[in-house]
Amino acid sequence: MITAKRGLLSRALQQRPEPQSTAHDVLRVALHEISPALHLRISPRAKRMALRLDSKTGRIHLVLPPRASLRKGLEFARDHQDWIFKHAAEAPAPIALTDGSILPVLGQDRVIRITFDKSLKRTSIHLNPNEIIVSTNKENPTQRIFRFLKNLAREEITRVSHEKAKQINRIPGDIRIGDTKSRWGSCSQEGNLSFSWRLVLAPLESFDYVIAHEVAHMAHMDHGAQFWALCEELSADFKAGHGWMKKNGHQLMRYV
Repeated sequence: MITAKRGLLSRALQQRPEPQSTAHDVLRVALHEISPALHLRISPRAKRMALRLDSKTGRIHLVLPPRASLRKGLEFARDHQDWIFKHAAEAPAPIALTDGSILPVLGQDRVIRITFDKSLKRTSIHLNPNEIIVSTNKENPTQRIFRFLKNLAREEITRVSHEKAKQINRIPGDIRIGDTKSRWGSCSQEGNLSFSWRLVLAPLESFDYVIAHEVAHMAHMDHGAQFWALCEELSADFKAGHGWMKKNGHQLMRYV
């Protein structure tokens, strides 16, 4: 199927003169023929073409520098079709924060229950043992649910961070909660800690481990033997927490 259209698509990409936007559209169609998960991204920061998996959306991006040959970009994607098919099949499906969705909040699966009432003045959200109860006047309260989870993460991460820092006679500086893609937490030389709010969706031992990891950096900024010994000492279940994050941490990006 791809081979049958190769000649037409390649010729279309080589036509000159042709508006760049039109050429990009042609390439997008060609990439979609390879895989529906494959998308084009032109990046001013890119120095070479590459394929990148977005674990949050399950999309695979063909990243090209602004002046890269679109024809060569298509050839690059075709040369790596096996990699594309493999990762597209393995990418976890995104989970929307809608009524009936199940979220593993603080180690407990909880079903989102949304009640819409246009007479309400504001959205209220309550965390029950098995449910997240959302009463709202908004047709789509997704952002309110995100805000609730981020605030919950801030509260719990701050509490646990101070508890663990106290064990090593340290006091954390600023504790920031964000939505980073590249790391789950970090610690600065000044003792400022940063974490992804998505940790609130991890198993409790992994939630605990990541905080222990960053607090341990307050004493040891490297990843030497002393650091790992302290990290294990501060963790409730180091082996399980570290192992799950290493193998399954990317799944926390599914919630959109």
